[in-house]
Amino acid sequence: MPFLDWVNKTQAATSAAEVPYHLLQFESAHGDTGAENLLIQGDNLKALKALLPFYRGQVKCIYIDPPYNTQSAFTHYDDKLEHSQWLSLIYPRLVLLRELLAEDGSIWVSIDDREAHYLKVLMDEVFGRGNFVATVIWRKNYSPKSSAKHFSEDHDYILIYGKSADTWVPNPMPRSEKQDKAYKNPDHDPRGPWKPSDLSARNPYSLGIYPIACPSGRKIPGPPPGTYWRISKNKFDEIDADNRIWWGKDGNNVPAMKRFLSEVKQGIVPQTYWPYEEVGHTQDAKKEVVALFGDDVFGTPKPEKLVQRIFFIATNPGDLVLDSFLGSGTTAAVAQKMGRRWIGIEMGEHAVTHCLPRLEKVINGEQGGISKAMNWQGGGGFRFHTLGEPVFDAEGGIHPAVRFPALAAYLWHFETGDPWKIPPAPPLSKGGSAERGGISPLLGIHNNTAYYLLYNGILGDRRPQGGNVLTSAVLAHLEAEFPHHGPRVIYGETTRLGEARLRGAGIVFKQIPYDIKAR
Repeated sequence: MPFLDWVNKTQAATSAAEVPYHLLQFESAHGDTGAENLLIQGDNLKALKALLPFYRGQVKCIYIDPPYNTQSAFTHYDDKLEHSQWLSLIYPRLVLLRELLAEDGSIWVSIDDREAHYLKVLMDEVFGRGNFVATVIWRKNYSPKSSAKHFSEDHDYILIYGKSADTWVPNPMPRSEKQDKAYKNPDHDPRGPWKPSDLSARNPYSLGIYPIACPSGRKIPGPPPGTYWRISKNKFDEIDADNRIWWGKDGNNVPAMKRFLSEVKQGIVPQTYWPYEEVGHTQDAKKEVVALFGDDVFGTPKPEKLVQRIFFIATNPGDLVLDSFLGSGTTAAVAQKMGRRWIGIEMGEHAVTHCLPRLEKVINGEQGGISKAMNWQGGGGFRFHTLGEPVFDAEGGIHPAVRFPALAAYLWHFETGDPWKIPPAPPLSKGGSAERGGISPLLGIHNNTAYYLLYNGILGDRRPQGGNVLTSAVLAHLEAEFPHHGPRVIYGETTRLGEARLRGAGIVFKQIPYDIKAR
């Protein structure tokens, strides 16, 4: 497979691995405080890396609308990058997005002619050429631009890849009224509306040549020249007896098979051309933003109907969606109204000036965009975060701001490659009182190996004998409260147990911070 090359590609290819892990700094909660939705302000490369220990392989659909590199200047972001800079911007972000994507998930990327073909080759490299699904054409303008130098650009592209194209299955589109109007019921068939279907075909069929007699008495010697009846004479007589042949009002027409609407697949396969009549155009998007923010119009918003169609095809209620170029907040707003969980990342100040107030309006029942179509009445909530300090300093030490859940998530991710979720703490035996806040030193069990973390006073006491140091007393406590009959990995500040004792107990001890490979 050919690869795209450009200045500084080597650096771009390694930057995803080299960017340090950062903490997500909680700032505020909006609406339902138990909601899992996240609005994050900060560099999206750092933010995506920060999400990996918690969400790797969990995102069902990623939709991004990155800068198009149009060599234009926009108020809210820089869309005037040299070509190789643009590629270096996109490449490492695609690498991290792929890691966050679920095995049965998909990624959708909006782009135009300037970078679409380079982006296609780049995504072939990151996601695999075999995982390319389709390119959607969205007609975004309803009238030509007379100011265009050469052509009026009337469409954008949306490139679609699956994490595994063989696994990803799109939801069918609902049938439209226009499609159903073709079905009538002139003979009052109790099976409901139907439409006639031609019985002849050009494909040769050995049993497809025979004469037919119409109810009127007219003789049809055979199918039209060069064609064949689609079915045999026996099958024809069988379906005619079942009143599935239409002969016309006078019983004199060439026979046609009745296709009943009730028997037609109710969903239709998504198509790759999306007209603005169905998913909106750029003027619709600007009107939506003006209604929310007045004259402070975001430069290149997408209409809510466009994102709605993407989520309708790619997700189901409750699925997690992500947009790391959130812009004015359209993706998160649509996800909220459609009952999807969401994560939105935006670097600029408009994370606060646009995204946050827009999403507050959404949970309060805002009625723009797709609200009426979704019968949206408000509800739900989200948490607003900024990027905090790096988890590890330049020497590999742990930043003082890091608390137990954050370090637990990173260690679990590094050891297993999976995202960490706080496991339900087992009931304590009498006298046990160590766990705090619903977490415990047992991070979980993976491939029959149990992982423990002694950090931040998790056992309720910062003294060595209280839990940050693996002593005989601490080990006895772990075995009593969190037993595991298999290999164990224990992270802690140090251990007072000898190698022979650890080996005999099936324990691999790893010292914090020296044995953490996290940078």
